[in-house]
Amino acid sequence: MATRPVRAHPPASQLLARHWPLLLGLAVLAFPTLYAVATGSWTGEAGVHGPIVLATGIWLFARRWKELLGIQHPGRTGIMLAVLVPSLLLYIFGRAFDFLVFQALAFLGVCIAVFYASFGAEALRRMWFPILYLGFVVPLPNWVITTLTAPMKEYVSYTATWLLSHAGYPIVREGVTLYVAQYQLLVEDACAGLNSLISLTAISLFYIYILHNASWRYALFLMLWIVPVALLANLVRVIILVLITYHFGNAAAQGFLHSTAGLVMFATALLGIFLVDGLMSPIRRMLTRTAA
Repeated sequence: MATRPVRAHPPASQLLARHWPLLLGLAVLAFPTLYAVATGSWTGEAGVHGPIVLATGIWLFARRWKELLGIQHPGRTGIMLAVLVPSLLLYIFGRAFDFLVFQALAFLGVCIAVFYASFGAEALRRMWFPILYLGFVVPLPNWVITTLTAPMKEYVSYTATWLLSHAGYPIVREGVTLYVAQYQLLVEDACAGLNSLISLTAISLFYIYILHNASWRYALFLMLWIVPVALLANLVRVIILVLITYHFGNAAAQGFLHSTAGLVMFATALLGIFLVDGLMSPIRRMLTRTAA
């Protein structure tokens, strides 16, 4: 009986010794980028998901490391350079003119080029989700946040006003500003849904990939629920803040309870995704049978 030879994988120390110049170059690019993101985007609500995405994204690569070594086939130099050179130029531009989004996006491009050069196209195809997932570490520019939050703020403020006014509360709306009794509340970007939407999307995609990687149809179906669940959770958050302001005063709403409402909202939205997943089990089984 013929036996198939088992490919021996070099130990990590041997890989480090062989590729230390490349790893050193990546470290030189990585440290300024991670420091800028950690002291900038990650300190606000818009980037609170960043450290979680980075850690879990690295874990996604680590858990399939042996598989990657088994299919390792270095990519073509021309294709690698076609990605690497523009990424380095964009990195230099972003670093020189303090455009963090360009710098972070360019570093991700450099990592993709190096990964392709080291492991090849097949490995790149298999790891498409972890690469896409790590894109959530790249902070969105302010103009994107402003553009996307405008309709969300209008929706949240209008719906909250309509519900509370029908519940008997003295509340009126002017644009995205809510007036309840003697208090004035501005529905800001943090309360409009985008920040939690980004975080919820990243964490939900990770959840969907780990549990339902085999059924991309169901994964796509479940992704369609992320935006409605996030907006509903943010609507609940704004209503809670209005009620706290009305009953306990503005200081209570803007202090500890404001952050608490945000945490409760995010937890509620995440549990909502889990609940939808549980309720849609028959659809998951049907799509899995169809794929088979």
